[in-house]
Amino acid sequence: MPSGPVPRTLAEFAGLSRIPSHPSRSVLLLIDAQREYTTGKVPLAGIGAAVEEGARLLAFARQQRMPVFHAIHHGRPGGALFDPQGEGSAFIEELAPQVGENPVGETVLIKSLPNAFAGTALAELVRATGRSEIIIAGFATHMCVSATARSALDHGFRNTVVAAATATRDLPDISGAGVTPAEWLQQATLAALADRFSVVIQDTAALARSAARAA
Repeated sequence: MPSGPVPRTLAEFAGLSRIPSHPSRSVLLLIDAQREYTTGKVPLAGIGAAVEEGARLLAFARQQRMPVFHAIHHGRPGGALFDPQGEGSAFIEELAPQVGENPVGETVLIKSLPNAFAGTALAELVRATGRSEIIIAGFATHMCVSATARSALDHGFRNTVVAAATATRDLPDISGAGVTPAEWLQQATLAALADRFSVVIQDTAALARSAARAA
């Protein structure tokens, strides 16, 4: 074990609140809940459990009457990944938008870059709800979740990432001779976001408990 002082986040140094976003002030953003990550060409480690947690989070948001945004990725037509006409771009059934389920509404946004704000009307649509915070879940943690959470700060939105409703995958080691395991990448990405960009919580139950304490 490393010796020395216990590390502190930049958020702690700045005195920022670590309380998760409250449902009454927040929208839910589900990122790339698409089959490319389940039965497609880039399956994620732990995707089954993450989808189950995402479904719990989505049900909680609907029960709390939170506006919900579904950002999905479309690659090039006929391309290797996320072909707009291919099976990989289809919604994961448990995380698909449901018309009429949420009286506040659910909106689908199509993106072409990792950051869900880039080239979309997401920032304007969130502001139009009158809410200033975003609860984020989806895939993949190291790519589109991270890029979007970081950009949320630039756009002036406080955000909370629900860790158990995210997942990632093994990547090649930068030496080219090995593998960076998904477990390591998941932990490092969430730790980096929690340093300054996001409040990171474990699951929907933690979000619900925080909301109940604030009631």
